[in-house]
Formats: sequence, structure tokens, C-alpha cells
Amino acid sequence: MVKQRLQKILAEHGLASRRLAEGLISSGHVAVNGVIISELGFKADATVDSIIIDGQPLPKLPDLRYMLLHKPIGYLCSVKDEHGKKSVLSLLPKMPERLYPVGRLDYNSSGLLLLTNDGALTNILLHPSYKAPKTYRADVSGPVSVADVDKLRNGVLLEDGPTAPARVNVLRRAQGSSTLEITIYEGRKRQIRRMCQQIGHPVRQLIRLRFGPLSLGQLKPGQWRELNSHEVRVLKNEQTMRRNSKHGR
Repeated sequence: MVKQRLQKILAEHGLASRRLAEGLISSGHVAVNGVIISELGFKADATVDSIIIDGQPLPKLPDLRYMLLHKPIGYLCSVKDEHGKKSVLSLLPKMPERLYPVGRLDYNSSGLLLLTNDGALTNILLHPSYKAPKTYRADVSGPVSVADVDKLRNGVLLEDGPTAPARVNVLRRAQGSSTLEITIYEGRKRQIRRMCQQIGHPVRQLIRLRFGPLSLGQLKPGQWRELNSHEVRVLKNEQTMRRNSKHGR
């Protein structure tokens, strides 16, 4: 028997992201062998145990899908529309698999967004120890000085602590605005916007160009494509490398 944490099983079977699966368990929506489970550390074997979610049996493992989307401004990185605001899922074709965004881009930002039903890979990519590089192009107010760039490169003190060192290149500098390319290795909420605000150059426009080994390429806002087999293999190789490093192999 191979037992896994219950939230991991739900994620791998395409029911929800790991985080949403934890919420289902905590709120008493999941039963294993007839017993309601609310403990997040509970382990089960999907091939042996009876796992029921809101009265419905655990579905079979879905085909794994990996979609790269150029998220436009004005869409939420959520699985459903909220308060009249559109979800990024509305931009994708209808398919039997339920996909979930890997991380988030805020409502007023655009760029590369990965969506998948591979819960195991999602968990790896979002884990703080993975440190996937994320590259953005930021149009900011005012002329950015050398000293400002050094602050971004060395770390900026935010309300939730100092940021890690970042890679920063100035693409354009003018009196009224500047364009920066910034690569970070963290995943804090609205991090690029807060970093630039902190040094006195608020972001006017923000687009994510790269996430880990993936690049936005020539996709236009609202366009999407499936990852090719090489891209999936690279992502999974990095997943394996991180897991082996974690266990000292």
C-alpha cells in the first residue's frame, strides 16, 4: 500500500488545487471508508480506500494537461468569475479536465500564466524552496536612478520583511517613466508592485515574461497553447531534482 496525504490525492485526481483540497477536508466534505476526515495530515491509499467527496466517489486520475496562457489585464486568476470580474478559465476551450492556475497574476497585470491539473507539479512549483525565477517587464513612473536599481537588486524592505536579491536591467529610462526587466525568486503577493512603490517609482504596467523554464514567446493577450513534451519534461526534471535535493540524494 502507498499512502499519501489526503489533500495530495484530491489534487492529483483533479478535484482542486492542494490549498482548496485542504479547505474541503478541514470543512468536513471528505470521508474515507465511511468516516469524515478533517485532519490535514491524514493519509490514505486511493487504490484501496473508499474516498467520498460530498457524497461522490473520488474520480479516476484524469489525463494531465498543461496550458500556457497570456493572461490579459482585467481577468482574475481564479477558477470562477467573481463579482462580475472574468476568470482566466473563460479564455480556455471547454475540456473534461479541470485546470487550475499555478500561482497568480493580479487583476491589473498581464503575461505568462501556467494552468494545469497536475497537482503534484503545482505543489512543487509553488513551494518556497523551489525558488522558480519569474521575470517581469515593468513600466514605472519617473526616471529610475542607478541607486534605485541597486536597491531593487540588493533587496527592498517591505512590510512583510526584506525581499531577496533580484536581477534588474534598465530597458528604457526617460524623464517621465522607465522600463525595467526584473527577475525575482520569491512569490509574495504583488511583490514587484510593492518593491517599485517602495523606491518611489509606482508601476504603470506589469507583464510577466517568464516563469521557470517557460517563456511567453509570441502569444498575444488572451491566446494560449499547450506545453510541448519537452517543456513538460523539463518541468518534471526540475521537480525531481528539487525532491532529490530535499532528501539529500
